[in-house]
Amino acid sequence: MPDLPPIREVIKRHSLSASKALGQNFLLDEQLLDRIAAIPGDLAGQAVLEVGPGPGGLTRALLRAGARVTAIEMDSRCLPALAELGEAFPGQLMVIEGDAMKIDHGALFAGEPFHVLSNLPYNVGTALLVRWLGGEVWPPAWQSLTLMFQREVAERIVARACTSAYGRLAVLAQWRSDAALAMKVHRSAFTPPPKVMSAVVHLTPVSAPPGVRADVLERLTAAAFGQRRKMLRQSLKSVPGALEALDEIGIDPTRRAETIGVAEFAALARALVGD
Repeated sequence: MPDLPPIREVIKRHSLSASKALGQNFLLDEQLLDRIAAIPGDLAGQAVLEVGPGPGGLTRALLRAGARVTAIEMDSRCLPALAELGEAFPGQLMVIEGDAMKIDHGALFAGEPFHVLSNLPYNVGTALLVRWLGGEVWPPAWQSLTLMFQREVAERIVARACTSAYGRLAVLAQWRSDAALAMKVHRSAFTPPPKVMSAVVHLTPVSAPPGVRADVLERLTAAAFGQRRKMLRQSLKSVPGALEALDEIGIDPTRRAETIGVAEFAALARALVGD
C-alpha cells in the first residue's frame, strides 16, 4: 500500500475548505472510513461509483480495499488531491468532473455491475437515492448502495409503517430492496462538524413485486404522504382510480398513509396498473 499523508494534511496543502453551498462535510477518521468501505463486503476488483469524493477520504479507503473507483466530483478545487490518489493507485481511479445529477451512471460502467459508496453531499443525497431506486428496469445496474445521510433521513429510509419516521422514502426504498441502518456516525467525525448526526444506510436489490410499476408507486406515495394527516379517501382523490383500487383490495379508505405497509402500497399500485 502507498504511504499516504493524513487527509487533514491533504486538505491543508490544497487549501480546501468544505463548501456549504455544495453540502460538503469532510470525513477525516481513516479507521471509520475503512469500516464504511467494508460494509458491502469484499470490494477487491469490484467497480465502485463514488459521488462527491471531496479531498478523497472515502476514496482512499475504497482504493485500499482493492476497488476500481469511478468518482464524480463537481468541485474543481478537489481535483488535484484526487489526481494524487490516482497516481498512488495506478489504474484504480477515474475522476469525472461534473454534476452527478446530470450524468448517466450506468453508462460509466458499460453494463458492468457496480456498487455505490458515498458520503453524499447533503443537498442532493435524497434526490440521488430516489433516482437510484427508480426506473422500471429491475434489478438495477448497481449491486448495493452504501450511503451516508443525515441520521434523520437515514431513519426515514429504514422506517416501518406506523412509526413517525415512516413515509414516502421508506416505501420507495423498501418495496424492492433491503434497507438497513449500517452505522451511526457522530457529528464530531466531520470537518466542519454538521449540526446534526449522520448515519450510513446499506441497500441491496431484491426481487420486485410482479405487476407493479415504479412510476405508479411514486405517484401514489407522493399523493398519500403529501397529505399524510388526511385519510386516504381524501389524499388519493387526485390519483385516478385510486379510491376504487382501495375498495378492490380491501384497504379501509379512512386509514392514513403512515399506517399502510410497503406490501399494501405495492398491492394498491398493482391494482392501478390493472386498471
